[in-house]
Amino acid sequence: MSNISKRFWLGCAAVGALNASMMTSAAAQEADQQAPIELKPIVVEGAKKTGIDTPTVLTERVTRADLQERQVDRIEDIGRLDPGINYNRTSDSINIRGLGDNRVLTTIDGIRVPWLDDGARGVKGGISSIDFDTLSTLDIIQGADSSLFGSGALGGVISLRTLNPEDLLTEGKNWGSLTKGSYDSADRSWNINQALAARANNTYVLFQGGYRAGKERENMGDIGGFGVTRTEKNLAEYDQNNLLFKLHQHVDGGHRFGFTAERFDLDRDIHKLDASSFPMDGPRATYWPGTYWETKTRKRERISATYDYDGTGDAWLDQASAILYWQRLTQGDDISAIRRTYPVGNYRRDNTMEETDVGINATGLKAVELGAYSHTFKFGIDGYLSTVKQKALGEDNCIGPNDPRCAFLHTNQAEMPEVEGGTLGLFVEDQIALYDDRLRITPGLRFDWYERNPQKTPLFEENPNFRGYPADSSDSRFSPKLRAEWDATENVVLYAQWAQAFRAPSSTELYMTYGGPGTYLNIGNPDLKPETSNGFDIGAKFGDDRFGGSVSIYNNYYKNFIDNVSVTAAEAGVPPGMFPMGITRYVNRAHVQIYGAEAKAHYAFSNGWKTWGGIAFAQGKDTDADVYLNSIPALKGIVGVGYATETWGTDFSMTAAAARNKVENPSSDYNKTPGYTLFDVTGWWEPEQLKGMRIQAGVYNIFDRKYWNALDIPDSGSVPKDYFTEPGRTFKISMTQRF
Repeated sequence: MSNISKRFWLGCAAVGALNASMMTSAAAQEADQQAPIELKPIVVEGAKKTGIDTPTVLTERVTRADLQERQVDRIEDIGRLDPGINYNRTSDSINIRGLGDNRVLTTIDGIRVPWLDDGARGVKGGISSIDFDTLSTLDIIQGADSSLFGSGALGGVISLRTLNPEDLLTEGKNWGSLTKGSYDSADRSWNINQALAARANNTYVLFQGGYRAGKERENMGDIGGFGVTRTEKNLAEYDQNNLLFKLHQHVDGGHRFGFTAERFDLDRDIHKLDASSFPMDGPRATYWPGTYWETKTRKRERISATYDYDGTGDAWLDQASAILYWQRLTQGDDISAIRRTYPVGNYRRDNTMEETDVGINATGLKAVELGAYSHTFKFGIDGYLSTVKQKALGEDNCIGPNDPRCAFLHTNQAEMPEVEGGTLGLFVEDQIALYDDRLRITPGLRFDWYERNPQKTPLFEENPNFRGYPADSSDSRFSPKLRAEWDATENVVLYAQWAQAFRAPSSTELYMTYGGPGTYLNIGNPDLKPETSNGFDIGAKFGDDRFGGSVSIYNNYYKNFIDNVSVTAAEAGVPPGMFPMGITRYVNRAHVQIYGAEAKAHYAFSNGWKTWGGIAFAQGKDTDADVYLNSIPALKGIVGVGYATETWGTDFSMTAAAARNKVENPSSDYNKTPGYTLFDVTGWWEPEQLKGMRIQAGVYNIFDRKYWNALDIPDSGSVPKDYFTEPGRTFKISMTQRF
């Protein structure tokens, strides 16, 4: 642990101790009852079912209280919220309705979080660059909402909102704080998180910081030692820290100006015991056992300025929101080892991929009466300029750059040129209220344009496959939407939606070139077309907080689905025989279909008992090749029962998943997984004598069941399947103190 991390931890501990010492006086001075930490969406008068920050009918809003109740304090836990939401640890992405990676859009405070993939060296992901303890709400949009979101929202959207100072400052308070500490046995990690907020007149400020340290995530593998047969997790240690600062200035007339600075940093050191003798054990092993180390880094930084407006009276806009931002996401994979086969000696690879974005998002809302109908117009613009960089540095003991025995070793080069890009989106939708607002028709339209321009990159010219710079890529797309909602009764809403969506190809898919003559080749395709989709949803939402739920059926058709497949030398445009180990290339699959159904329900009894449940089913395939997709999760359901009083409560839940046997390669069992049933129990206590304190604990996989999350298993590889098993019985405990 670095000295900075130690000082940070000591500082957080000191602040927490100070909070505890002030508890008695704070209780005497603050007579008002503190409300749960939850952002309140602004809803325009006369437009009760819409607003800039109000979820659509396809959205599930998760508050900070919900995250706390389910002990969801990192991305790996998100599957506890909904059986249709899954985290793919291998690709570091969220999977919704059978799609993951960059086909599910993630935003934080309205800013896109990139999903990066260097396509060759294992630098992949982006969603885990967010500390969940900074969140106030999490909106899950299942299915595309084309008029509001642009490229990448094919499967759905995860919209994250960080804490605002107003969330900690209830009416009448000038300061507030939130302190949290936790321990998770799944990776033996401990965490401390501290948020402080204060205000002076109409000026609000928030400071938040968090630190987490842990080891490798447990699994159920039981083969240790060195080599490719190892199924136990590789030994690892990691440090994660984040800092968040916000300043809000409220101005009379419904205006709020803001400034935000955020920094997230994750460093994970891994002792790669399974790779130490790759590709074979014994005296011909490639590396000396125990010398192979890998350091994975992930850093996200952003600065943003915001403006929010809540109109009053005859203002020409009812609501408006704008954000101007700079954001940079950097991912690295640094490998060091000692080779025992030629070239003998030190081996080093430092692989990095980075995206920097500068952009603006602006949204407005206006409710008007036109003729006999009420119209609520929502419109906006979002655009950003991006720069994507990739490089692979390192060292080895080859005899010159043309040493034929080093054909597999590619270093001090780039697999793709630096790419500068521009993206622009314009959207508008109109919610038309009919029959006293019982029927609402919402047409919407979005226009998206993108361009990718390869730049002169000296490291790319060092690539052995360099044959000049590839062409620019540019395209545009109109994405319409039509949704109908009907209040069948006071608490039952029936809906149907048709929406189109699209995804622009990534810089990796367009321009990545990896491999070498005499071995293999993996190449991008600058002629790729953007993916497009037609999605159909029908369903119902019913009830309230006491008794309610939802059911939905969807069917999505995708065109030009981007995939990496084997091609011939002629198709790749290279001389025959130059790459005897095979050639792969990114291509557009013509037609893919994914359909499924989801249902959820909850009921709260008057005596403190409650129950809830949900189920999600999906099926998908390439309809031309009649091949199933490995991105489709197994049928999954969650059922729970709980009891709560004013000061304590407990929940018991069961998660069950069916076997997954419909995979891309039916002759192989590698991607097939058996069904499983898990049982979890959690409990919480808020002592009356210690105002604002909450102690919570949970035991997960009580019966120590061996199981797999099918999405974690890569499409192919030499790693034994048991390496991807989930942890056995684990526990988590946390304490939160709020003033």
